[in-house]
Amino acid sequence: MPRYALKIEYDGGPFRGWQRQSDLPSVQAAVEAALARIDPAPAPIAAAGRTDTGVHAAGQVAHADLARDWAPARLSEALNWHLKPAPVAVVAAARVPDDWHARFSAVERRYLYRILVRRAPPVLSRGQVWAVRHPLDAAAMAAAARHFVGRHDFTTFRAAQCQAASPVKTLDAAEVRAVEATNGTEIHFDFRARSFLHNQVRSFVGTLERVGAGAWTADDVARALAARDRTACGPVAPPQGLCLTGVGYPTDPFASTA
Repeated sequence: MPRYALKIEYDGGPFRGWQRQSDLPSVQAAVEAALARIDPAPAPIAAAGRTDTGVHAAGQVAHADLARDWAPARLSEALNWHLKPAPVAVVAAARVPDDWHARFSAVERRYLYRILVRRAPPVLSRGQVWAVRHPLDAAAMAAAARHFVGRHDFTTFRAAQCQAASPVKTLDAAEVRAVEATNGTEIHFDFRARSFLHNQVRSFVGTLERVGAGAWTADDVARALAARDRTACGPVAPPQGLCLTGVGYPTDPFASTA
């Protein structure tokens, strides 16, 4: 059975996360239903990571084993036809080796979190940002975020239900920047690592927001990290501002489709 990599974009708002569930809508179930319309007996698909309820993706990657050979462009077009009207799109497809795995072959995941800072509620970006009415100090948050970079025990920033074997992870980058928009200021948080713990990024952002608001200092963040205690974490940011923007592989399977 030929194996295909799929780059997938979705609005996570209507779904209870990526992972298939028996009685709740999921992104995985939507993609598998579309695959079932074009292939006699598609196997369950596997993704690079499981996004939670309400979390979006611009660059989720999954792989699928199909019974027939497809031209990659034709495969993505056929899937997009059958995905309608769900807010899910296959933006690229590529044939990959039989031992290539969307999750286990990945060497990097990239996430973006967006906060909109303004008193008026969001309209055009509704469901895509965390709306905060009070000013935030982006420079202070950027300084505090540097404490996260490197190899640490991230127990403080790990959800209680996290199933990872170890809380020790290496965070390769944590960048915070203010982006001026027409109708407000957005604060963008970019995180990059080989893998993340459950709720790790949202825990980072919720804690950093307290720094930006002046309630915490960078030293408070360092102490929270060193505590290795979930109760030392700041608030967990809501899911709608979070987006999986990309997954990295030793060789980009979609390079020829760009």
